[in-house]
Amino acid sequence: MALRSHGRYGYVPITRRPQYDWPNGTRLALFIAVNLEHFPFGEGMGIPLAPSQPEPDVVNYSWRDYGNRVGVWRLLELFDALALPVSLLANTAIYDSCPEVTDAFRARGDEIVAHGRTNAERQGQFSEEDERRLIAEVTETIRQREGKAPTGWMGPWVSESAHTPDLLQEAGYRYVLDWCADDQPIWLKTRGGRILSVPYPRPVGDLAALHAHSATPSQYADLLIDQFDEMLRQAGGGPVGQPLVSSLSFHPFLVGWPFRIKHLRRALEHIAAHRERVWLDHCGAIADHVIALPQGMVP
Repeated sequence: MALRSHGRYGYVPITRRPQYDWPNGTRLALFIAVNLEHFPFGEGMGIPLAPSQPEPDVVNYSWRDYGNRVGVWRLLELFDALALPVSLLANTAIYDSCPEVTDAFRARGDEIVAHGRTNAERQGQFSEEDERRLIAEVTETIRQREGKAPTGWMGPWVSESAHTPDLLQEAGYRYVLDWCADDQPIWLKTRGGRILSVPYPRPVGDLAALHAHSATPSQYADLLIDQFDEMLRQAGGGPVGQPLVSSLSFHPFLVGWPFRIKHLRRALEHIAAHRERVWLDHCGAIADHVIALPQGMVP
């Protein structure tokens, strides 16, 4: 019996795909994603970092707000010290609540990736027309603030409807980060053509490790180092190495606390020490490189 399928991509084993290199001749590309989110006070959805209370839930609201007031600035200091590029996955509500943060990332030359209006809503619950309006509103806001439209999207809560890839492609987006089914970029079919899925693995993200699985800061740093080292080994080089994409996903309200920053610094210093063996860039640059590859190179 054939089970229901999304119809977006077919099955192609990673061991049976064409080989290609990244722009600097390496086989492992890596990008750092910072999720910058803003929530309304006393309503809507938000990660319950502490046991939920009746609204207004001051404990959880202020904990999340710490990330935008303090945590993200600690991360920026660390990224600057190690000269690491960042892809900023930003709710457009950030432009009104704390525009100084987007100013700081813009000054670094970092990429802004569309991340909805606020993580207090899930677009997968919208009608198709409401979702189309949401995407258009977010796109136009970023275009006005940044001087150009975003090319990449990650849904709030990684939420998608049955039409999301279609609507994103029709709105001019080139890649999406919602699907975590692979270690290589793959094409997703849409009703108007195709859109690229760039790997964004959840199990090694801070939300999964630190919040869902309650890893200690030291364990989390070890996890990041082990993931990086093993992917570097798998990427290898020559005829046996595979072109892979690794990502680091951070939420300032989680990793921005001093006792976690200390261990995150250890992991990022380890990765930075191997920067000659990888291609460190924005996820949009990774997408652009893959999109420009000859037809048939990417499943």
